Amino acid sequence: MEEEAANLRVDGEDEDEQEHDPEQNSLHQPLLRRSPTLTSNPMAMIGAKVSHIESLDYEMYEDDLFMHDWRSRSSVQVFQYVVLKWTLAFLVGLLTGVVASLINLAIENIAGWKMLVVGELVLKERYFTGFAYFTGANLALTLVAAALCVQFAPTAAGPGIPEIKAYLNGVDTPNMFGVPTLIVKIIGSIAAVSAGLDLGKEGPLVHIASCIAYLLGQGGSDKHKLNWRWLRYVKNDRDRRDLITCGASSGVCAAFRSPVGGVLFALEEVASWWRSALLWRTFFSTAVVVVVLRAFMEYCDSGRCGLFGRGGLILFDVSGVIVRYHFMDLLPVAVIGIIGGVLGGLYNHLLHKVLRVYSIINEKGRMAKLLLSLSVSLFTSVCLYTLPFLASCSPCDPSIDAACPTTGQSGNFKQFNCPDGYYNDLASLLHATNDDAVRNIFSTSTPTEFRPLSLLIFFLLYCILGLFTFGIAVPSGLFLPIILMGSAYGRLLALAIGSFTSIDQGLYAVLGAAALMAGSMRMTVSLCVIFLELTNNLSLLPITMLVLLISKTVGDSFNPSIYEIILELKGLPFLDAKPEPWMRNLTVGDLAAAKPTLVCLQGIEKVSKVVEVLKSTLHNGFPVVDQEFPSTAGVPAATTELNGVILRAHLIAVLRKKWFLTGKRRAQDWEIRERFTSEDLAEKASNVDEIVLTEEEKEMYIDLHPFTNNTPYTVVETMSVAKALVLFRELALRHLLIVPKYQGAGISPVVGILTRQDLRAHNIMNAFPNIAKKRGEKGRNHGS
Repeated sequence: MEEEAANLRVDGEDEDEQEHDPEQNSLHQPLLRRSPTLTSNPMAMIGAKVSHIESLDYEMYEDDLFMHDWRSRSSVQVFQYVVLKWTLAFLVGLLTGVVASLINLAIENIAGWKMLVVGELVLKERYFTGFAYFTGANLALTLVAAALCVQFAPTAAGPGIPEIKAYLNGVDTPNMFGVPTLIVKIIGSIAAVSAGLDLGKEGPLVHIASCIAYLLGQGGSDKHKLNWRWLRYVKNDRDRRDLITCGASSGVCAAFRSPVGGVLFALEEVASWWRSALLWRTFFSTAVVVVVLRAFMEYCDSGRCGLFGRGGLILFDVSGVIVRYHFMDLLPVAVIGIIGGVLGGLYNHLLHKVLRVYSIINEKGRMAKLLLSLSVSLFTSVCLYTLPFLASCSPCDPSIDAACPTTGQSGNFKQFNCPDGYYNDLASLLHATNDDAVRNIFSTSTPTEFRPLSLLIFFLLYCILGLFTFGIAVPSGLFLPIILMGSAYGRLLALAIGSFTSIDQGLYAVLGAAALMAGSMRMTVSLCVIFLELTNNLSLLPITMLVLLISKTVGDSFNPSIYEIILELKGLPFLDAKPEPWMRNLTVGDLAAAKPTLVCLQGIEKVSKVVEVLKSTLHNGFPVVDQEFPSTAGVPAATTELNGVILRAHLIAVLRKKWFLTGKRRAQDWEIRERFTSEDLAEKASNVDEIVLTEEEKEMYIDLHPFTNNTPYTVVETMSVAKALVLFRELALRHLLIVPKYQGAGISPVVGILTRQDLRAHNIMNAFPNIAKKRGEKGRNHGS
C-alpha cells in the first residue's frame, strides 16, 4: 500500500507538470497530487447549536442475531408490524392536524386582538399610544420565542427543513426531534408569527410534524419512552426514516391544506430515498390531516373559535374566477417567470451573506442572539406601523360587495387613519396577519384596490424584512415571506401591463408568488400542485407550469436552492444526487490511499484491543477479517477472509454486557442468544469511557462474528468516485468497503472503507488541491 501511495504521488506530479485537465484523465491514470489525508469535520450547526454529527444506519444490518430474529418471526408478528406502521402513519396525520389547528387558532386570536386594539387607537388618533402598544406587544412576543429557543431548545430555531433533508439523506441530527424541541417549536412559532415578523409557520409545521413522527416511533423521548413490545419492530433508523417522511408531508399538508402537494413535497424536496409503499403511507397521513383540518374549520364556522372564523388555514379560493388567456398573454407570464428566477437567485445570494454575518453575531453568546432578535422585531414594528401613513386614502367602490372600509375585522379595505368611506390600501397589507395579507393581495376582481406606490413599498419592505428576519433565533419559515414578495411584484406587473392582458390581477399575484418560490427553492411539481390546491382552480395549471419551469431554469443558472445553501452553511454532509463531472476520473482506490491507515479487527479479538481501537479512533465502523483462514481444497493457508463490518455501537453493547470468552474460540449460537437480542443492538451507542473493565477482563476475548454484518456492500478499487457516490446515496449506506482488484495470498481482502464524508466534493478537493486549481483555471479560460 505504501508503494502504491508513493507511485500515486510521483505520477501525480508528472500529471501536474503536463497541465492536463482533470476531467479528461483516464481511469487508469492516478489523479493529481494529494494532501496526506482525506479529512472530514464531524461538527455541524443543528438549528442554532453546534453539534457532533454521525451517519444513520439505513442499511439492512444482516448479522446472525438479525437473521435469526427475521427467520423466527411468525405470520402474526409480520401482520403486527404492518398494522403498527399504518397505525403510526394515522397517528402522525391525526396529531399533526390537531397541533396545526391549535397553532392557527392561537395565532389568529393573538395577532387579531393586537390588530384590533391598534386599529381602534389609530381611529381615535392616539398614534403614539398605538405605536407603543404595537411595538411593545411585538417585542414581548419576540422575546418569548427567542428566549425559549436560546435557553431551552436551540435546535428549534429556523425552519428545520434543511436538517430534515439531511436526516432523510442519512445524517443524524442530535436533539432535532426531541420533546423540548417540539414544545419550543410550537410555542415559538405562535409567538414569532403573532409578533408580526416576516416569517411563516409553514417550515416550523414541517419540523413539528417530523418531531411528532419521531417521538411516536421511539415511544417517547430518548430518556423517557414506552417499552411496549410492539414498538420494538420500528425502533430502527429505517422505519424511523419512513415515519419522518410521513411527518414532513403531513406538515406541508397542514400548512397549505394540500394533501397531494405535501406528498410531492416530501418526494421532490426532502426525501433522498423513496418506494411505493412509502408513497401510500404518506398519502394516508396527509388524508388524515385534511379530514382533521376540515372538521376544525367547520367547528369554528359557528364563531366558537374567537377571531379564527374561516381564516388562519391558508386557502385562497379563486375557483369562481374564469381564467381566460390568449397567446399574447404568455409573454407577460414568461416575464414573470424570468423575474422570479432572477429575484430568487438574488435573494439566495443576499441571504447567504446575511446568514454568514448572523453566524458571527450568534457566536458571541445567548445575549447576542436575544438582542439580534429584538432588534429585528423593533425595526419590523416601526416599519409596519409607520409606513401605512405614507399611503393616501382611497374611496370605497360602491360596486364591490365586500365591506368597505373594514374596522374591527379582517378584510381587504382597512380604514386605519382614513375617514369614513375611505380605506388605506397599504394598511390592508401591513396591518393584517400574514395569512390575511396574502389573502388580500390574491383577491380577484379588484383591479383598483391597490395603488402602484403601495405595492412597491410593500414589495421593497418585505424584500428587506425577508433578508434580515430569517436567521434570528426564533422558529421561522421561508414559504410565506417569499409568497408575499412574489405576489407583490406579480400584481405590480399586472398594473404595468394594464388592459393589454385578460388575466386578473389576483392571478398575476398567484403566478408571481409561484415564480419567486421556484426561483429560490427550485421546486416545480410539488409547488404546482400546492398552488392548484390553494387556489382551487385547475384552469391555472398550464400557465403555472410554464412560470415554474422558466423560473427554476433561470434560478439554477445563478446558484443552488436556498435549502442547499443553508445545508452548506450549517456544514451538514448532504450527498447530492448528481456527482461532480471530475469524479468520473477519480477512483475509490485513490480515496482509500488518501485516507489514514485502515483499522481492522479480527473475528476473535482481545478485549483490550477492542477498547484501544474504540478509544483511539472516532470511526463508527470497522472491517472484520480472519487471519490464517483454515486451509480447504484449493484455498491457501495464508488467505485472509473478509467477514464484514461491525459498528462501534455494537462493540460498546458487547463491552457493556461484558460478554467475554476466556479462550480464543468461536461462540456457540445458544451462548449468543442467551445474552443478546436484535433489540439490544438497536440502542444508540454510549461512551466507551463509561465502561469499567478489570485487567483480567481485558485479557479475555470477544467473538465478533455474531455481531458482524456479513453482507456489506463492496466496490472494487478501480470504480470511479462518481459511480460509488450514486451507489452510496441510492442505497442509503453508511459504510462502503473497497476491495482489491487482485485477490490472493498475502493480499488484504479490504483496501479501505468509505463514508459519506469521504464522498463530499469539498473534502475530496481538500485532499486533491490541484482539482480545485484546475477547475478555477478552466473557469477563467471559459470566461475569457
